[in-house]
Amino acid sequence: MRKIILTLSLALGFCTVAEAQMYVSPNSYVFVNDQFIYVTQDVNLNAATSNFYLRNSSQLLQGTAIAGTNRGLGRLSVFQEGTSNNFGYNYFCSPVGTPSVALSNGNFGIELLNVPTTVTASSLAAVTGSYDGVSSAGALTISNRWIYKYIQSNNYGAWSYVGAAANNINTGLGFTMKGVSGSDATIAHAIEGVANNPGNNQRYDFRGKPNDGLITIPVGITAGPDYPNRTLTGNPYPSAINLNLFLLENSGRIVNYVTGTYTAGGLVNVINGNAYFWEHVKSANSHILNQYIGGYGTYAPTAANAFSPGTYTAATWNTYNADGTPNTTGGTTGSTYERMFTPIGQGFKIQGTAVGAAQMKNIYRSFVKEGVASNSQFERAASSNIDIEETGNWDEIPNVAGVDYTQFSKLQAPQFKLHTIINNAYTRETAIAFNEFATDMYDLALDGLAADANLPRDTYFPLDGDRQFVISTLPFDINKRIPVAFKSDVETSYSVSVSELINFNLAENIYMFDKTTGIYHDIKNGMFNVTVAAGNIKDRFEVTFKNAQDALNETEFSVDSFQVFQNNNNSMLTVVNTLNKDVASLKLYDVSGKIIVNKVNLGKANQYEISTSGLSDGIYIVKLTTKDNLAIDKKVSIFKK
Repeated sequence: MRKIILTLSLALGFCTVAEAQMYVSPNSYVFVNDQFIYVTQDVNLNAATSNFYLRNSSQLLQGTAIAGTNRGLGRLSVFQEGTSNNFGYNYFCSPVGTPSVALSNGNFGIELLNVPTTVTASSLAAVTGSYDGVSSAGALTISNRWIYKYIQSNNYGAWSYVGAAANNINTGLGFTMKGVSGSDATIAHAIEGVANNPGNNQRYDFRGKPNDGLITIPVGITAGPDYPNRTLTGNPYPSAINLNLFLLENSGRIVNYVTGTYTAGGLVNVINGNAYFWEHVKSANSHILNQYIGGYGTYAPTAANAFSPGTYTAATWNTYNADGTPNTTGGTTGSTYERMFTPIGQGFKIQGTAVGAAQMKNIYRSFVKEGVASNSQFERAASSNIDIEETGNWDEIPNVAGVDYTQFSKLQAPQFKLHTIINNAYTRETAIAFNEFATDMYDLALDGLAADANLPRDTYFPLDGDRQFVISTLPFDINKRIPVAFKSDVETSYSVSVSELINFNLAENIYMFDKTTGIYHDIKNGMFNVTVAAGNIKDRFEVTFKNAQDALNETEFSVDSFQVFQNNNNSMLTVVNTLNKDVASLKLYDVSGKIIVNKVNLGKANQYEISTSGLSDGIYIVKLTTKDNLAIDKKVSIFKK
């Protein structure tokens, strides 16, 4: 693969090539437009007047394998946009820290946020203690009331207030921040042509010492599936990262950087290999917690190699109680985002499986501009679902690991998504993906645990004990039967359908099989509706690709000789003899095997009707035998309307 490597030493604006580092002398700057710079070792922004500007989606890649060694009192400047709604949260992770002469990464504080005024100049963002932030021409005021971090915890009360405190967020930790009202038409960079705040996104200028090298992120573990231990982190570099690599290698996988394959046995095994992204409803209009509508989407690297996109299931939008727990009602569902190449500044949560530290590394860094087609989206108000027909392999992607992405598919693993409407109140999105290296059991990283398993009414894949999965990755088999669970605290209705097929042509049909009724429901072309009593039902429903009853009939008959159906409105079992076969016997059995109805020598009548008004509700078997020794068994469900 062709790599562009710029190792620069700058003094008073003159550029010469150095072996390993970038040095920017006092009163000098580096300006990068629509490109990337690759520095094999450290960046030295020597003095307070030494500056480094990344503009028009430019990014910085660095190749060191040790802890950060950047230094200097100068500042790197890079832009990122968040929502402009002053009621909606974004989760950030800063790409810069406080400047210092120390050979290390610096902590972050809100005092490092600015608003651009020209292509190189910015104004320091003001901070207010009021509830709302404000954007105006060339100026920005951030509310400090909504700036929090979340470290190694499993309850709402553990959010740690940051506010306007200086240098209070360690490198690699994320933070929350609400957007702003107002607008700012300032276009700092004419070539890029993007306004600071055109009324939907607010542009922030992160200015500080660029983060670099090995960054450790504390994680822990807490017993119990409903409130697992999580840490708010994110992409801490001034470049995109391959999120798959971070998730796989920190959940005990060894990635082959040539073939992209991964195997178990890695030394770092401290997280479950999922990333959780907060989505706040775009029309948010309240600061009151019990009026929030939001939730977490789940990302898992489901493909058979680390260099192809994983799977993202959108958040289930919920309202929240005053103590931070989800309420029982909510909206529909969040948006679908492309998450593989996590952009600069994007925050997300990770879930611990052991006490220790996850490791973020330079080797995960890639030069990928934000966009749906490049599989890199920041969660903000302007993001939207865009259908793009993807084919073939990636174009060239400059990256620290030296991976030739042109050899890898940019297609997701074959999969389909299910939408389940729960009590006509909200929608849970789940996904089934297929990967030959997965198993039918729980696989760290490949299967996606629900972010909010404490919802009172939900649906999930019961892969492992009481844990609830929204992404199930497994090897494909046309005879596969995939359990689906429904849980509820009260009698609840569920409506299930296939909402999206993604590179899936492995089977012609997709059914939901109800083992109680024995009926297969086509959810690829229709919707399965069921109402169940309160409880957690894990062994009744299955997703299948074959209708076993149809397969049985095709084996027994060259043509469909009989049609059997139960009309529960008039309590009548009807058998249609489509080929006018000579029927020797018609028997009706209950589930215990007892013969309830036994009729013989029925002849060649076109239709037979049997009253079921006196029968108990339940499942029955109709057995027909013809005089030329054909036999058929049909299952029917009899119940009183």
